[in-house]
Amino acid sequence: MDYPIWDLVATVGGGVLVGVVSILHVVVSHFAIGGGLAIAVIETLSVRRGDAALRELAKRSSKILILVSTVFGAISGVGIWVTIGLVHPAATSALIHTFVWVWAIEWAFFLLEVVTALAYFATWDRVSKRTHLLLIWLYAFSAFMSLVVIQGILSFMLTPGRWLETRSATDAFFNPTWLPGLVYRTGICLLLAGAYLTFAALREKGPARDHMVRLLAGFEAGGALLAYGGYRWWEAALPEHVKSLFAGAKPLLATLHTTRSISLRALAFVLVVALVALLLPRIKSTAVAVVVLIAAFLSFGSAERLREGARKPFVIRDTMFSNGILVSELPSLNAAGILTKARWAAHDIGPFAESRGQAVYRAECAACHTQGGYQSIRKVTGSMNADRLRAFLDESKKDGDAWHAVLDHGAAPPKPRYPSSAPFVGTDAERDTLVTFLVSLQPATGAKESANAR
Repeated sequence: MDYPIWDLVATVGGGVLVGVVSILHVVVSHFAIGGGLAIAVIETLSVRRGDAALRELAKRSSKILILVSTVFGAISGVGIWVTIGLVHPAATSALIHTFVWVWAIEWAFFLLEVVTALAYFATWDRVSKRTHLLLIWLYAFSAFMSLVVIQGILSFMLTPGRWLETRSATDAFFNPTWLPGLVYRTGICLLLAGAYLTFAALREKGPARDHMVRLLAGFEAGGALLAYGGYRWWEAALPEHVKSLFAGAKPLLATLHTTRSISLRALAFVLVVALVALLLPRIKSTAVAVVVLIAAFLSFGSAERLREGARKPFVIRDTMFSNGILVSELPSLNAAGILTKARWAAHDIGPFAESRGQAVYRAECAACHTQGGYQSIRKVTGSMNADRLRAFLDESKKDGDAWHAVLDHGAAPPKPRYPSSAPFVGTDAERDTLVTFLVSLQPATGAKESANAR
């Protein structure tokens, strides 16, 4: 199905826009989940021990939790829907149609999360301690269940598993990396909770401060260990053709290999500091807490970048390419032309090959590339003349044929020539018009070759 083209991100790029909004939301949401569990444990301990200092820690932390989870978390969550709907409507539609009832369940849990969070914060010293504990544990449960649900959808995009054959929503949700990813994310939630709440604990003095720092260092250490175990399980559950992108001695995408290394090293750093803090809580100064928090962000952010990058060249692995073209559509679009599908991209095109080539560019390339900004198509193709571009697109088209053979005949997944790029799709005439447009973007010879093509 064709959708209108959104050109408001011509310099920044749609992927960057979605990435910025998503990273902010995912960090905050994971803290909201882990923070809810940490505060529930802290207040439970304070009630059982009659510890006023721990109760005050829970009370101080709850304000941050409420502001972060119910205000920023909700707004940034809506922001994700807006941006992905504009930048990649085809993938958004596919996820909605596949998981319509799953989304409904997640929204129900989120509604319970917001209601219990607000009630918890508003009823300090106004209800019995038992009722107050019930509210925070309900919040922790609903927040965690939101994670359980969302993880099924996120992991599906990388490892659709048996859904490729059955088209069953159950197979889509309980896919091969759902549980490993859930274990990893649960660890990250606990780690972030300990790292965030340490700042509130550092306001205390004397023995109470050391006790709180140890308690929160336990969350950090336990979370780091759980996250490491979950990551290793997640990686082992990936298909070999996915792991080949970033693992092994000669990964297909070296940048993803580096990202993986950064994530694991930052996680190891957090674990070491947390273990030391369990024995020597005095080492946890504000400066150390800031460094640990930055390392936690770096580890989690790198892992998210790795997960997203491991889908290349797909947005839904083995099903839909990053430009919204389905693997199943390749033969028909190669025969009829991409512009028979992408009618919005071809809207109001002029009579020249250059303008038709721009329409092909918008349909196939603009989802990942800008003309002169992020992942500039000028830089990618700037060293290629028309003949090299034509050969490049022909080779890329063969990658598409190989992926279709996987879908249609059960062939082994290919080792693509261009693992980060969606294959070219369309007729030879469309290929030539795209070449003409790309050459026209080159500063010196572009204008001359473009004029000759007209």
